[in-house]
Amino acid sequence: MRFVWQFLAVLAAYAVGGLTMQAVQDNDWLSLVVGLTAAALIVFVYAWVVRRTERRQALDVAPKGAVSKVGWGTLIGFGMFAAVMTNLFAAGYYEVDGLGSVQGAIGLVGFMAGAAATEEVVYRGVIFRIVEEHIGTYLALLLSGIVFGLSHLLNEDATLWGAVAIAVEAGFMLAAAYAATRNLWLTIGVHFGWNFAAAGVFSVVVSGNGDNKGLLDATMSGPELLTGGDFGPEGSVYSVGFGVLLTLVFLWLAHRRGNIVPFGARRAARAAAAANSTATLPR
Repeated sequence: MRFVWQFLAVLAAYAVGGLTMQAVQDNDWLSLVVGLTAAALIVFVYAWVVRRTERRQALDVAPKGAVSKVGWGTLIGFGMFAAVMTNLFAAGYYEVDGLGSVQGAIGLVGFMAGAAATEEVVYRGVIFRIVEEHIGTYLALLLSGIVFGLSHLLNEDATLWGAVAIAVEAGFMLAAAYAATRNLWLTIGVHFGWNFAAAGVFSVVVSGNGDNKGLLDATMSGPELLTGGDFGPEGSVYSVGFGVLLTLVFLWLAHRRGNIVPFGARRAARAAAAANSTATLPR
C-alpha cells in the first residue's frame, strides 16, 4: 500500500505543479518563480509521504549536501547534451545565427527545474526505488525506463522511436544514476542540466514539446536519425549513444559501491528474518 499512497501523493503534487506552470508559461518571470516553487513542493511532499508510510526520513532528499549534488548533476546533464550538440554543430546540422533571449532562458530555468524535480520524484523516487526492492536493480531499471519512455508518447510530435530513445538515454540512465548514488538531488540535477541545455541554451525542442527561445538563436536541419527531426535532438542517435555510455558508467559505480539489488533479495531477507526468529524461540 505504501507504493499506492506515495504514488498518489506525488502525482497530486505533480498535477498541481504542472497545471500551474502551464498557466504562467507565457510569463518568463512567473515561470521562474512557479517552476522553482513546484520543484520544492514535490520534494517536500515526497519527503512527507515517505516519512508517513515508511516511518523513516527520506535520505535521498536530505537537505545536507543538496546544493552540491544538484550542481554536480547539472554539470553532468549539461555536459552530456552539449556533447550531442557539438557533434551536430561539427557535422553542419546545427547553425548559430546569434544571441537569443536571456529573459526566455530565465523563464526556462524555472520550467525545467519544476519538470525535472517532478519527474525524478515520480519515476526514480517512487517507481524505480520501490519496484527495485521486489525485482532487483536491473529489471526495475528496465521497467521504469520503458514506462518513462512511453509517457513521452503523449508529447507533441511524439514517435515510437522518440519514446525508445527517451527510455534508453534518460529512463535507463537516470535510474542507473539513482542506483549509483541513492540520491534524488543528483538525478534532479542531471535531468535539469540536460533539459535546460536543450531549451535554455541551445534553443531546441525538448521531448517534442515545441520550439524554445533560449540564449542562442539557432536553426537545425539534417537527417532525422542524427537530428531527431520534429521530436528534437533527444531523438538523435548521438543522444542515445551518450545515454548508453553514462548508463554503463553509473551501473559500474553502483556495482562498485555495492548498490545493486539482486532479484529476489526482498524474499531472501524475509526468509532469513523468519529463520532467525524461529531459531531464537525458547524451547
